[in-house]
Amino acid sequence: MMNKLTVSSSPHFRSPRTTRGIMLDVLIALLPALIAGSVIFGLRALLVAAVCVGSALLAEFLFNLICKKPNTLGDLTAAVTGLILALNIQVNVPLWQCAVGSVFAVIVVKCLFGGVGSNFANPAVTARIFMLLCFTGTVGAAAAPIISPVGEKVLIGTSATGATVDVVTGATPLELLKWDGALPSLSDMLLGIYGGAIGETCTVAILIGFIYLVARRVIHFETPLIFVGTVFVLALITEGSATLALYQILSGGLMFGAVFMATDYVTTPITRTGKMIFALGAGVITFLIRYFGAYPEGVSYAILLMNILSPYIEKWTAPRALGGAK
Repeated sequence: MMNKLTVSSSPHFRSPRTTRGIMLDVLIALLPALIAGSVIFGLRALLVAAVCVGSALLAEFLFNLICKKPNTLGDLTAAVTGLILALNIQVNVPLWQCAVGSVFAVIVVKCLFGGVGSNFANPAVTARIFMLLCFTGTVGAAAAPIISPVGEKVLIGTSATGATVDVVTGATPLELLKWDGALPSLSDMLLGIYGGAIGETCTVAILIGFIYLVARRVIHFETPLIFVGTVFVLALITEGSATLALYQILSGGLMFGAVFMATDYVTTPITRTGKMIFALGAGVITFLIRYFGAYPEGVSYAILLMNILSPYIEKWTAPRALGGAK
């Protein structure tokens, strides 16, 4: 009987969950944001998404073909990477730049490091930063919504000259916060009727995806909650205004990044305590970049920096084996 025993490293339990099943759940959770983006910014959003996803799939297929590796398109990780990238850029980005970003995400960040499960950073986050650096004029811009606001603008201050600053075409709320300008109403912020990336503006759609992922037990609720909550608390302390702090968490890619990118299985700590530390650190870095950096947004950079620190956080928070050394 002894020769029938299997000796292997942990974990020693089996689960019916597969990579394909998890990625399918993520794709479903992303659909509300995609639908909302196509309504707010126009049907070109669907074309951008199609190009990003198609380029990601084609890049992975060709890489595996050239390197004589098994076809891995069935795990849907490339499709998720392409869709997350598409939802992180504005609708008017040239399609060839969308394709370049997806190829960079899949080939450089994922495949060259060994494929799914081996990449050190979130491919979509890294690709977005790559695109911001290479195509600042297009990726760094913000497309204006094609539908009219439903609420009145909120005046939060005046410019240095004393004149009221109105919403300019395509300006994001984060930029207006820096300029002390007139912001969209909170109802428009929730519905996503303001300038920004395709999938990051509609908070309602993102929350629907968040609830779905938590209900399906794909992600833990603590990571997005701590990430967003950290930015809110620090903004509240700094500004002394709950309204301005609320605008901070509803603006930019904070909600989207907290739900769909800071919860990545591969590039975040595997321990629950580690995930909380990751989220806290990402929130602090996001706040520091937004308030003290020249760039109004800091979510992507915060997540990338915490991705790099993830192995160390895992080591610090790993549970001690029974009888093991402290």
